[in-house]
Amino acid sequence: MMSKSYTNLLDLASGNFPAMGPSREKKRLPRVMTVPGVISELDDDQANSVSSDVPSSVAQDRVIIVANQLPVKAKRRPDNKGWSFSWDEDSLLLQLKDGLPEDMEVIYVGSLKVDVDLSEQDDVSQLLLDRFKCVPAFLPPDILTKFYHGFCKQHLWPLFHYMLPFSATHGGRFDRSLWEAYVSANKIFSQRVIEVINPEDDYVWIHDYHLMVLPTFLRRRFTRLRMGFFLHSPFPSSEIYRTLPVREEILKALLNADLIGFHTFDYARHFLSCCSRMLGLEYQSKRGYIGLEYYGRTVGIKIMPVGIHMGQIESVLRLADKDWRVQELKQQFEGKTVLLGVDDMDIFKGVDLKLLAMEHLLKQHPKWQGRAVLVQIANPARGRGKDLEEIQAEIHATCKRINETFGRPGYEPVVFIDKPVTLSERAAYYTIAECVVVTAVRDGMNLTPYEYIVCRQGVSGSESSSESSAPKKSMLVVSEFIGCSPSLSGAIRVNPWNIEATAEAMHEAIQMNEAEKQLRHEKHYRYVSTHDVAYWARSFFQDMERTCKDHFKRRCWGIGLSFGFRVVALDPNFRKLSIDAIVSAYLRSKSRAILFDYDGTVMPQTSINKAPSQAVISIINTLCNDARNTVFVVSGRGRDCLGKWFSPCKKLGIAAEHGYFMRWSADEEWQNCGQSVDFGWIQIAEPVMKLYTESTDGSYIEIKESALVWHHRDADPGFGSSQAKELLDHLESVLANEPAAVKSGQFIVEVKPQVYIQLRI
Repeated sequence: MMSKSYTNLLDLASGNFPAMGPSREKKRLPRVMTVPGVISELDDDQANSVSSDVPSSVAQDRVIIVANQLPVKAKRRPDNKGWSFSWDEDSLLLQLKDGLPEDMEVIYVGSLKVDVDLSEQDDVSQLLLDRFKCVPAFLPPDILTKFYHGFCKQHLWPLFHYMLPFSATHGGRFDRSLWEAYVSANKIFSQRVIEVINPEDDYVWIHDYHLMVLPTFLRRRFTRLRMGFFLHSPFPSSEIYRTLPVREEILKALLNADLIGFHTFDYARHFLSCCSRMLGLEYQSKRGYIGLEYYGRTVGIKIMPVGIHMGQIESVLRLADKDWRVQELKQQFEGKTVLLGVDDMDIFKGVDLKLLAMEHLLKQHPKWQGRAVLVQIANPARGRGKDLEEIQAEIHATCKRINETFGRPGYEPVVFIDKPVTLSERAAYYTIAECVVVTAVRDGMNLTPYEYIVCRQGVSGSESSSESSAPKKSMLVVSEFIGCSPSLSGAIRVNPWNIEATAEAMHEAIQMNEAEKQLRHEKHYRYVSTHDVAYWARSFFQDMERTCKDHFKRRCWGIGLSFGFRVVALDPNFRKLSIDAIVSAYLRSKSRAILFDYDGTVMPQTSINKAPSQAVISIINTLCNDARNTVFVVSGRGRDCLGKWFSPCKKLGIAAEHGYFMRWSADEEWQNCGQSVDFGWIQIAEPVMKLYTESTDGSYIEIKESALVWHHRDADPGFGSSQAKELLDHLESVLANEPAAVKSGQFIVEVKPQVYIQLRI
């Protein structure tokens, strides 16, 4: 059954929505090839364009990196005729190239940060492709607004940071037109990828929450495409995520990727929990790798926090203007202890909480009045809205109050810098800061602590010899709710909502002895310098290669519509059952045995009324009336209910309780196929099962003549599974010397006579 939030992907993809704006035919970009080869043209309606088991003639691997924005800067030429472009050196997408194989070609697909006129788009596309190997995705203004500022920033971003839309004025209600724009935008990105892709040789690496349904569009076209996805934001717990009306659509779309990456185990655990609770999928960990079995495919789960670009930071540290700025800042804050915050102006960064902690520090420890200074750099806001405006007003009011209360001539306890700051300027502040404080209430990664550690380490030749040889030290106070927190074991971790505890952590950091600061700094620097962005990219790409290595050895079929689309991957030796061959053999045979399973075959597993319908009875009777047929229903159910349900089928054989009781027809007596055994173990097993039933809501005991079965299908998935394992161990322990066997199955734990189990084998 489809969820109420179902929206037909094909309808959305066709753009048949008034809000989406008129569609237009676009010029196809040429394929980018480095050696001669043939790439077949792809029709938009072709669902499975990759069917060959033979690799393409284009031998060199490429990776197509897809993200919301390209790693390029664009600005109008002075004469206002055309555009000039340059690489954005701060872009993670550009930096990750250092971790990819040197001979691997990289193509970027994404949007630009500027509006390009419709008449210029073809020329800009060709220029970016030729000079930068970038393929721009131009979104119509109406789609762009609803896609980015609408669905991404109003729905996904708050939800992934644990903010629920409780009312129309607080978070807003779900707007389906924004979801439609999100899907349409992802469709446009997929079209740009398709224009340049060689599906049998290219890898596709998709980045972040803006493009979470893109894997479905690409998998529909190329069933064996090697594709990875990395989420740079947090992934919320299942209790939060399940409130999203399109929750299953997004999960199923992500599962069309081969590898899904997260910064921390917590984020991955939440995703796996959602897959378990909403889709019934369970993960397995094998030899250190986590995988989800999904229709014959193993979807890998990668946990690897991103790092910084060491080369970029170190090159900035060598700049002369940076050294000059450091000296200037040292003079400005001479005799002061500087605590530093560098955050985006965002409702989740906890800047207001940090200021309150600073205020509490100065109140509780008066000796730091006139000595401790908090420098807070606030990068420009990326989003907009009433919540952000309220936070900004609160921050400015708190800064003013603290400075009025504790300030004096020549001393300002809070220096608030509300403007863009270059990396060189940031590095200067990092260099003179005694401690960096990060109090985000929820953040995907946050690389500020990493940058600070490298800047405090410095590079040889950038400082005077006396400073260069001095022991390096740094201190961090970080929120336990940010992605880098688990990696920084030497940092003082805080709950930013606890103002008093955060203030005490800041106090502890600035008064800690020098030797301890040095040890913590050395530990952090060893980690940060070895786990940089290149290490992260290399690790992710190697896992993507490993996950995709058997793609062309398997038989793949794409099935399903909309977000129910998935690829079924089967062994190369698998052959589809031929109905014609079965019918032919059936007609030729003189004696046939037909065995029907009951639950899940004759009757749907999810059916509340388990009794067979009249249509089922009629079909079975038709088969039984053929003298050449011997028809049996084989079930784990008891003989009483099966005998009652199939009483109209006089010639039907029934094997009840998995064959413990058997009857060849309605006119014959039930036969006990098990030996005479002692059932005294029931008196031991039943009280144990009752104990677990009482403590596990949704579970129940099924008492059979030959067995006891504990069911937990309707219990909480996680708790029910945990209780089943405990029950299995408990029963095996208490029945160790009894003639009974304990086994677990799908949502059951069953106890049967040991002799009966041996007879079945």
